[in-house]
Amino acid sequence: MSIVHYQLIDNIGLIRLNNPPVNALSQALREGLIEAVKTAQNDNSQALVILGEGRTFIAGADIREFNQAPRAPSLPDVIEALENSRKPVIAAIHGNALGGGLEVALACHYRCALPNTKLGLPEVNLGLIPGSGGTQRATRLIGVEAALALITSGKPISAAKAQSTGLIDQVLDGDLESSAIAYANSLINQGAPLKRARDLSLTASAEVTALLDRYRQQLAKRARGQTAPQYIVDCIGDAVHLPFDEGMAAERKRFIECKQSSQSAAMRHIFFAERQAGKVSGLADGLQARPINTVAVIGGGTMGAGIAINFANAGLPVTLLDINQEALQRGLGVVQKTYQQSVNKGKLSEARRTECLALIKGTTDYADLAQADLVIEAVFENLEIKQQVFRQLDAICRAGAILATNTSYQDIDLIASATSRPQDVIGLHFFSPAHVMKLLEVIRGEHTADDVLLTAMTLAKTIGKMPVLAGNCYGFIGNRMLRQYMAEAQRCLIEGASPEQIDGVMERWGMAMGPLAVADLAGLDISYKARQALTAEQKGDPKTYCIADALVEMDRLGQKSGQGYYQYHPETRARLADPEVIGVIETQAAAHGVERRKMDDEEILNHLAFALVNEGAKILAEGIAQRPGDIDIVYAFGYGFPKFRGGPMHYADTVGLQQVCDRLCQYRKGDDAWQPAPLLTELAKQGKTFAEWSEESP
Repeated sequence: MSIVHYQLIDNIGLIRLNNPPVNALSQALREGLIEAVKTAQNDNSQALVILGEGRTFIAGADIREFNQAPRAPSLPDVIEALENSRKPVIAAIHGNALGGGLEVALACHYRCALPNTKLGLPEVNLGLIPGSGGTQRATRLIGVEAALALITSGKPISAAKAQSTGLIDQVLDGDLESSAIAYANSLINQGAPLKRARDLSLTASAEVTALLDRYRQQLAKRARGQTAPQYIVDCIGDAVHLPFDEGMAAERKRFIECKQSSQSAAMRHIFFAERQAGKVSGLADGLQARPINTVAVIGGGTMGAGIAINFANAGLPVTLLDINQEALQRGLGVVQKTYQQSVNKGKLSEARRTECLALIKGTTDYADLAQADLVIEAVFENLEIKQQVFRQLDAICRAGAILATNTSYQDIDLIASATSRPQDVIGLHFFSPAHVMKLLEVIRGEHTADDVLLTAMTLAKTIGKMPVLAGNCYGFIGNRMLRQYMAEAQRCLIEGASPEQIDGVMERWGMAMGPLAVADLAGLDISYKARQALTAEQKGDPKTYCIADALVEMDRLGQKSGQGYYQYHPETRARLADPEVIGVIETQAAAHGVERRKMDDEEILNHLAFALVNEGAKILAEGIAQRPGDIDIVYAFGYGFPKFRGGPMHYADTVGLQQVCDRLCQYRKGDDAWQPAPLLTELAKQGKTFAEWSEESP
């Protein structure tokens, strides 16, 4: 069958779209759709029905075409042909109608959908706005407030909600094709008019103006630094205040600007990197994952409880083990509290909460883990304790069970060496809060079996995680790079910046939180205790931790003590600058022979961002990460790196690797920490990017 197939069934012209797997709006589909509409204008059809073959209607544009020269016909050409049809056009939707797919449906005169259909305009997630009338038609159909919620969030809505708002006209029962044809005939029998969204009008009012202003303010915080969300508000305002054609022209102009922007290029990079991250190079064809039907988690702290919740949410029974009954009850209490909070926020039904809780049972006896398919250790970050746990697991767990450690830093191979089955040991580094954060670093040890690795990557998706493969080294990908990032924050502090300047620079740039605010949130004592276990050589330059140590020794532990790099309001937790901290910084600078100076914002940004890039280049050269995009995914999903910057490695490509090298050398001044990584230096000399290196790598 061709991509678009037209068939006259009695008095209905049926247009079938067949562009697997998701009926993306490719050039061939656009062309075929226009031809089908033209054909139908001159036959005996009384109405046209458009439906998608396979599992979905039109899931959106073919994003691969975004970096290519435009090819006619454009999507606006398709929209115009549909809207101007002399015969009623009905979009019969199932699966997903997203982005350009929904814009096609909005151009039709009527819309119907199966009950499980999802409809949305998610362009904002790619740094874009709808570019073929989505803002203009949706606003006229559903009103300003509903359009703002739909388009600025990028989240799809159900068919039922779409009908209640006016986005679609009918929810269908039964078979898509037959029920859509029946609906079309009912419209014919009623003499239904050609109902065009463009012909609807909206009334401007003070309430609408206030609503638009409120959204602008909210988005300035929620989507800090992003262009597309603000443009969406502007376009929705145009739908109210401008004639349709003028609103369309303004929307199209903003869409093209967004499409050509570095922000959208970065977010499209993240989109494709997500899809690559789950793929592991070198696995044999036909390799089968091990079945995982039961899971055990050791350690009922916040992390262990969060990990258990992930598996219960996916319908897998979980046994949670802790050292004694008191600790176990605390862990189970964390689980219950977390589920209750979800119920209180309306995110979970009582029935669903009860169902999930029934899947989690507690124990203090390792023997209860004997038949588990997967055991995840989430105890204190101490190698000896973890090895002790794995010795017990080795003695108790059945052959073929996967033994995983949730370590953030420890050597996977040393943990595996405590067992007689290192091939079954793997690292699963969850991020806190474990039931919320999407990232999962999957760490392959020297002896980890390929089927264990495949199982972990597959299972991650089952529990809604974004898996990224990492090799075994101190800190793996994310925390190894974070160490350099935090060290540079300390250098900036001792050399002349204040905590609020450093955090302000990074937050205005788009980071979810600045590095020092993050340290206060985590607790300064955590890293302090970790440093105590290191040798002087392992600790590195004292200038990168002396201020933090001094604060801890003053009992300034961060938010939990009310004081860290900042003072914290006891009720609101609002952070305030603290002159006492500046005194500590100045004292440490004098003690280490540092003459403080004024640092500008650009230098602070470069110190922190390029420290990530440089360490990322070393990680790539060592094979710790498979590809630059994997590093970007780790930082976008695990560390609050702004997606509209594309992750550290994409950001470096955007800046230019030669410029990154030049800045590293400028800041070096005899400090080996700023020695450019060999891979970075090589690519800069060749005028290449990390992306090009990745494409050329075997």
